[in-house]
Amino acid sequence: MAWQPRANQVSWIKAGLFAACLAPLARLVYGAFTDRLGANPIETITRSTGWWTLFLLAATLAVTPLRRLSGANWLLRLRRMLGLFAFFYALAHFTTFIWFDHWFDAAEILKDVVKRPFVTVGFAAFLLLLPLAATSNSAMVRRLGRNWQRLHRLAYAIAVLGVLHFWWLVKRDLTEPILFALAFAALLAFRAFPRPLRSGA
Repeated sequence: MAWQPRANQVSWIKAGLFAACLAPLARLVYGAFTDRLGANPIETITRSTGWWTLFLLAATLAVTPLRRLSGANWLLRLRRMLGLFAFFYALAHFTTFIWFDHWFDAAEILKDVVKRPFVTVGFAAFLLLLPLAATSNSAMVRRLGRNWQRLHRLAYAIAVLGVLHFWWLVKRDLTEPILFALAFAALLAFRAFPRPLRSGA
């Protein structure tokens, strides 16, 4: 039988997870103020926020398989936070692109989206994230009912587009895109062949 923490323990776990999710941002802010973001700070911020978007998206999608395998239903209470932090870093990634790369020049942004495939798929992934973030609250879960689950399956399409965006961006060392691709493939496979809940779940 899986360990089931008490309510106050879950609160502490959530607080610790919240702090951990903010740590990459704190590191970037500290690096910006201490001039430790390397020769190309914009690229460092762009790569870091993109990487953490994919990592947190993978963590979000991993909650349900972990819950099913372990019977630890309390893990579901962490999923919304992880998903919102994935969106937060995606928003930071997108903001870096439209602000520091293009200084909010809509024509240049549109030209980049149309002409550069890795930008196109990244932009598409961000657009798909918007309705997921907007419907992440409890009120929308109740209002949408079963349609909420259908909508949030877009997370897998977002994962595919995100990995493709990363893959086309790095060009040379594909180690990290491949690892993300394998992780998301495993999560998709688990969804396609779900296992029953463990006894006591």
